[in-house]
Amino acid sequence: MNDILNEADGKMDKSVEATREEFAAIRAGRAHPSMFNKITVDYYGTPTPLQQLASFTAPEARIILISPYDMGAIGNIERAIRDSDLGVNPANDGKLLRCVFPELTEERRKEYIKVARHKAEEGRVAVRNLRRTAKHQLEKLEKDGEAGQDDVTGAEKRLDGMTKKHTDAIDDLLKHKEAELLEV
Repeated sequence: MNDILNEADGKMDKSVEATREEFAAIRAGRAHPSMFNKITVDYYGTPTPLQQLASFTAPEARIILISPYDMGAIGNIERAIRDSDLGVNPANDGKLLRCVFPELTEERRKEYIKVARHKAEEGRVAVRNLRRTAKHQLEKLEKDGEAGQDDVTGAEKRLDGMTKKHTDAIDDLLKHKEAELLEV
């Protein structure tokens, strides 16, 4: 039973972390290198994460400078950023790409909040699905006679506590992201 609970707890932690990474990709008022995490570049015929092809610096709050390690890939990197959903058009000076992020409008902020709420709900659903799977495994142990009803009931209560802890963590992340998005 402890193995089932530990496995569920570990997977729930991963769901919370995945939600945190999704939130990092949502643009707030400041430019941040993690916004580029989801972008892949066609690098010699292979889709490669942008993080592996360039370094990022943020000299100002709304500017990101991207320095490709291989200057031959600068055109593909520029194209990948332009085609992404970041809403920026990189300026290419031959050595590096300059991405200037425009100020967010109120309408755009509300759209991003909707996206953040959707991502949070996906995270909560993932945690609840993991809870359901673990609960079925515990019920199977009881049905097969490998564990008593009291033990399974206690384990289910611990599982419910874990589920609440992880969904609360996702709600906390959402609250912080909403505050960050509303900050002008």
